Amino acid sequence: MSQLQALKHSNDVPNTGEVVSVRGSVVDIRFTRRLPPIYSLLRTGERQQIIIEVLAQLDARHVRGIAMTPTQGLARGMRVEDSGGPLHAPVGKGIMARMFDVFGNTIDREAPLTDVQWRSVHQPPPPLARRSTQTEVFETGIKLIDVLLPLERGGKAGLFGGAGVGKTVLLTEMIHNMIGHHEGVSIFCGIGERCREGEELHREMKQAGVLSNMVMIFGQMNEPPGSRFRVGHAALTMAEYFRDDEHRDVLLLIDNIFRFIQAGMEVSGLMGQMPSRLGYQPTLGTELSQLEERIANTDRGAITSIQAVYVPADDFTDPAAVHTFSHLSASIVLSRKRASEGLYPAIDPLQSSSKMTTPGIVGERHYRLAQEIRRTLAQYEQLKDIIAMLGLEQLSSEDRKVVARARRLERFLTQPFFTTEQFTGLTGKLVSLETSLDGCERILRDEFADYPERALYMIGAVDEARQKNANRPAADTVVEQRSSDVTDEP
Repeated sequence: MSQLQALKHSNDVPNTGEVVSVRGSVVDIRFTRRLPPIYSLLRTGERQQIIIEVLAQLDARHVRGIAMTPTQGLARGMRVEDSGGPLHAPVGKGIMARMFDVFGNTIDREAPLTDVQWRSVHQPPPPLARRSTQTEVFETGIKLIDVLLPLERGGKAGLFGGAGVGKTVLLTEMIHNMIGHHEGVSIFCGIGERCREGEELHREMKQAGVLSNMVMIFGQMNEPPGSRFRVGHAALTMAEYFRDDEHRDVLLLIDNIFRFIQAGMEVSGLMGQMPSRLGYQPTLGTELSQLEERIANTDRGAITSIQAVYVPADDFTDPAAVHTFSHLSASIVLSRKRASEGLYPAIDPLQSSSKMTTPGIVGERHYRLAQEIRRTLAQYEQLKDIIAMLGLEQLSSEDRKVVARARRLERFLTQPFFTTEQFTGLTGKLVSLETSLDGCERILRDEFADYPERALYMIGAVDEARQKNANRPAADTVVEQRSSDVTDEP
């Protein structure tokens, strides 16, 4: 028997060990034949239902792993079987319109999976030689984003904000626009999501008729940290299949990348590692890089990622927010103040930024307009204190014009969403970049100076303001023209 045949024969015999200690989700296992490599999956329990991932080799006989499932019923001396490989995710045409957990099991109560392959979730990022050097703008159909914060095709954009400012609503609107108006695939990855949110998203996408081009994968809030930590890698494995094998553009939506960092922090603490600043894991930068660097634009296709980032206590100096910022080509900051004023999407254009707003990428006209809009909004922000103390009448006539332009721009850059139609009663609008730029340019030229601000609120193209204003009673229009400059209402 040759050495190769002997090795093959030895691998056919299952590699088994036994549990020597259980401390919550941390399990130590002793192997006598062969020590499993790092990231190997081990199965134990009465029905092999407990799954453990090896994260450390303690010595020549012992490994330490984190359970990815609840450990109820696990005891010392129980038999453990080495699966012989790492965690795998399903890929292929058969995964479309389905909902998965981290192990690739379907959780949508539909028919069993067919026509799929299984691939390891631990893949290297694409080499630099295969990456595309061409920079393209990814159009979303959302005015404020396309004009001031253009996204990069194959880039990473972050939605930063505290709880309840509209991160998930913005993500679901982008899914709707991507599937309806781009020939692409959307993959939604819920990390630490509430099961209510997952069920609602599945139902809404089904009603909207866009589920056939979507894949959803969830690591729910009540699952162990090991499971939540790996769900992002599983989603990326699926996205890489569509990019590299089917040469399709993929929109990868991650909600929430902070929960990925938080799961890593829990795993690190359970493994006994010394925490770094504010209790985060010492390997925070490495773990985030291993996930983010796989999101790339290659010569075969692109994975464009939009990630919701919960900011603890709205503190943007928190290490989780700081490390995430460094990977992004666009940072979209959601403001609680704008949300309270009814300006949706509640994006703060002065705190947000995009690396794409340069004349060489978006064009001279777009760049010039974006800079003028920012300048107008910044001047209004500086004048707000004077208006609050002394009133609008104390400003110079030029400053009053700036305030009027800024307030009309703020209202024009609001937009009714398709995914919120049932709550607002307003029909969703998808606005092209050219239409958005044209509207902003005409407002800056004071073409709508005689129109009440409310006429520009929650519309699509700027010409809708004429129709909206024409439908209002004349008395209301006169009152609003007199009062709109001193009120904070939309």
